Amino acid sequence: MASGEPKAKKIKLSKEEKTESPTKKAPAKLSPNSLFGMGNPLLDITAVVDKDILDKYALKPNDVILAEDKHKALFEELVKKFKVEYHAGGATQNSIRVAQWMIQEPHNVGTFFGCIGKDKFGEILKQKAEEAHIDAHYYEQDEEPTGTCAACITGTNRSLVANLAAANCYKKDKHLDLEENWKLVEKAKVYYIAGFFLTVSLESMLKVAKHASENNKLFCLNLSAPFISQFFKDNLMQVMPYVDVLFGNETEAAAFAKEQDFKTKDIKEIAKKAQALPKVNTERKRIVVLTQGKEETVMAHSEILFSPLPPCHSHFSLSFSPLVLVCLYSSSCVCSGDKIDTFPVLEIDPKDIVDTNGAGDAFVGGKIFLFLFMYFSFTFHLFCVFFPL
Repeated sequence: MASGEPKAKKIKLSKEEKTESPTKKAPAKLSPNSLFGMGNPLLDITAVVDKDILDKYALKPNDVILAEDKHKALFEELVKKFKVEYHAGGATQNSIRVAQWMIQEPHNVGTFFGCIGKDKFGEILKQKAEEAHIDAHYYEQDEEPTGTCAACITGTNRSLVANLAAANCYKKDKHLDLEENWKLVEKAKVYYIAGFFLTVSLESMLKVAKHASENNKLFCLNLSAPFISQFFKDNLMQVMPYVDVLFGNETEAAAFAKEQDFKTKDIKEIAKKAQALPKVNTERKRIVVLTQGKEETVMAHSEILFSPLPPCHSHFSLSFSPLVLVCLYSSSCVCSGDKIDTFPVLEIDPKDIVDTNGAGDAFVGGKIFLFLFMYFSFTFHLFCVFFPL
């Protein structure tokens, strides 16, 4: 990523691991394009603002909305009146960037598809993606300008206003279906797409999700925002049967439960019912991870009775403490019934919080990093519900 950002922790090997017999088969290394993401590429325009700006544009302190006509002047006002920072944004791209930042090398492990405009903001977005060492392949068109997201920071809160613009113009037949692009999809082992892309190209999401399912690869989806479950329910439920890992927070989970008529507000029951929804690839049990801010994280998964695979290497406990490792499994594991686990979130002094912008995306990025690392280390999947970012 850009200079000035903290370096990711290096994996520490124990003395025994360093001196292991050379005859042992070495784990496969992470390779470029092992991770695939597709979504709405937005140039984040971030600024610390005052409450008057929120009031002027009818914004809540901690919210995510799509821009309406009344918000158009906001973007120009931020640039003119405040000190702004530009970042390659959009939920999926954020998570891919975080995963790549944690991987460090090789570069371009993360691949990203999305649509931008042929304009100044598009050039900035390409530059920022390159600085983050992700292999971004944008579909460029000149009908709409590059999408932007105003991130209005007040205290530790952030109010996001997304103007999708070009991001809303992604075309499956003009980009995803191209032979050179589809080859990149096929190279991946782990896939992540935020629910926001359901508003743009359902057919693209379904093509990728079906590929992952048919090849027993890992497909991850995020509920993203309450309005996805409320207004794009049909699209969401078309993709759900292919979802191996489902992410969401408490407000998104509540909206999803209401729309699915789960008849419960209990987040553990919501996780359990979401896990039990129909699934095409029965070789892999679905995992549901629901965060609740500073409250405990809830995960629904299947308890493992037996696995012929070795336990997690000791360098994880050394390097990533207090990482909580929850579920290790592959198609060779024997699983019993469904299980609910909860995990506390470490307390943070409020004065140490810069803001909450991108917190959920970073959470997912940390998980994706671990999916990849364990996939290439031991050819089975590791799932976690807390990572100290």
